[in-house]
Amino acid sequence: MNTPAHTPVLGVDSPQADDLAQQIRALQAEVQALKDIEEIRRLKYAYFRGIDSADLELLREVMHPDITAHLVGGGYEWKLAGRDQYLEAIGNGFNSEVIAQHNGHHPEIRLVSPTEAEGTWYLHDNFYNLREKLFTTGTAFYHDRYVRVDGKWLLRSTGYRRHYEFVEKIDRMPNITAHYLAQHGRKVKTTDPQETR
Repeated sequence: MNTPAHTPVLGVDSPQADDLAQQIRALQAEVQALKDIEEIRRLKYAYFRGIDSADLELLREVMHPDITAHLVGGGYEWKLAGRDQYLEAIGNGFNSEVIAQHNGHHPEIRLVSPTEAEGTWYLHDNFYNLREKLFTTGTAFYHDRYVRVDGKWLLRSTGYRRHYEFVEKIDRMPNITAHYLAQHGRKVKTTDPQETR
């Protein structure tokens, strides 16, 4: 059977076959990059959910054992080293006398290598400290690093410095009709001597 001259035949070693193989490899790499970015997005979404619900087991799943954090607000600075220290700080800070809402927006995720990535997230949060009758709200830009371990992306480091922050005294307690952390947050002992009498 004769093949018309204008019909290309893709042999194993033909230039056309090499080009097609390269295009397929490039497409596979692009699809993998998109899958990695989506997995990192889902990781950070789970992080915010874990923070606001004080779900320490969920947070353990998304954090690297050697995670570091440096979080700077108007009246606080947290420097944390290691997953256990981070989880203990969350358990105490997001306790049964707190209402918290953290939303992360506009993710900018950059893949540095097949096992490393960086991300910037725009944070907006509301935080009610019912014991001290304080309301905090503000924004910040999270700067994260992620690593892939055994095929799973983990949060390796995180930090922010507040973009703006308001802290106000609550003159009148809100009419709270639902309060998840009241049931699921850690019961933290008071440090005020007058409250222990």
